[in-house]
Amino acid sequence: MPGVNHQHTRGLPVLHPTTTVGAPDPRSPRPHRHAARRAHAAPDEFDGPQRLVALIPAHNEQDRIADAIQGLWRQTRRPDLIVVVADNCTDATAEIAVAHGAQVFATQGNTHKKAGALNQAIAWVLPHLEDRDLLLVQDADTVLDPSFSETAIGTFNRKVGAVGGVFYGEDGGGLLGLLQRMEFHRYAWELERSGGKAQVLTGTGTMFRARVLREVRVARRDGVLGGGHAYYSLASLTEDDEMTKAVKTLGYRTMSPAGCAVTTEVMPTLGKLWHQRLRWQRGALENLRDYGWTRVTARYFLQQFLMGFGALSFLVYLTYMVTYTALYGWPGFSPFWTAIGLVFVVEKTVSVRRAGPRAVLMAALMIPEMLYDLFQHAVYFSSLWGLLRRSEEKWVAT
Repeated sequence: MPGVNHQHTRGLPVLHPTTTVGAPDPRSPRPHRHAARRAHAAPDEFDGPQRLVALIPAHNEQDRIADAIQGLWRQTRRPDLIVVVADNCTDATAEIAVAHGAQVFATQGNTHKKAGALNQAIAWVLPHLEDRDLLLVQDADTVLDPSFSETAIGTFNRKVGAVGGVFYGEDGGGLLGLLQRMEFHRYAWELERSGGKAQVLTGTGTMFRARVLREVRVARRDGVLGGGHAYYSLASLTEDDEMTKAVKTLGYRTMSPAGCAVTTEVMPTLGKLWHQRLRWQRGALENLRDYGWTRVTARYFLQQFLMGFGALSFLVYLTYMVTYTALYGWPGFSPFWTAIGLVFVVEKTVSVRRAGPRAVLMAALMIPEMLYDLFQHAVYFSSLWGLLRRSEEKWVAT
């Protein structure tokens, strides 16, 4: 297999590169439901070499899959096995994956999109891994920074259950692409200020301890966690957000260190961006509804409340200013509010300085980002209204 690191591959399901692997037989015996709990106390968990398997779920990704695979081969700590999870593909995704040194796992009868595809692939590969081994899940439209794997492995300890990526937007997309990259840079800046504590184990790239995934499955089967009886929830629009809450509920920390950078696509049109963000926001709200108020979700509930309060306050302010100006003319400048505004502008520009001079200029102009914020607020209120009406939100491929 070209480019394969054969170190520590004993026991892994390494096949001939032209072989496509099918989904596991659902009639195969299940592991003992308490196996993961017994593993929790294993004293030699970090002793000996750790193997790393990378899974790339892909549905008709022939234009991007090669870059994703090559990004994994360029890692300073290469995966021992790269598996492209071909989910109902009708293009050349599988053939291109094999040509670039990956194995292909073809899902069978999957109707649960990405979560269902990952559940089949994890069920196939996890029995070949020890509790101390690692499983990396990344999107097919994402390229990992060469230091991602090495940084993530170095971040794990007995309290850290998963390490997620810090995502940045790819070049292009015009003004809309720039605004998304600025948003991603601000998120990275906030992560850095928080010491790398992950709010979401992003689907663009996250590394799990094998033991933790086993514990998640046991917890779902025992009813401690919802979402089915497998690894990823089948009841969530945003499986990565739900998995974050699942890992934290089991008592583990989730981290996103700066060295785990990934580059992912930006949405080229407002329509695509609307569908993407509506799914993200609606999924986050539904996950909170399903989990309820817990020690883990309390912070997320507060974030959603502050988001809604901020959006509502912004709309009230704009309405007041437009109405006042229309009736009485421009109110003039207040030294106090001007100073507050300058502090706000400084924070906005400083937080995107690593995105380049165009981003800094755009932040200083304020108006484009204000319009982008209004777009985000519309997404929030639309998601909240849909949740209250209990309307069904369809998953939309982007």
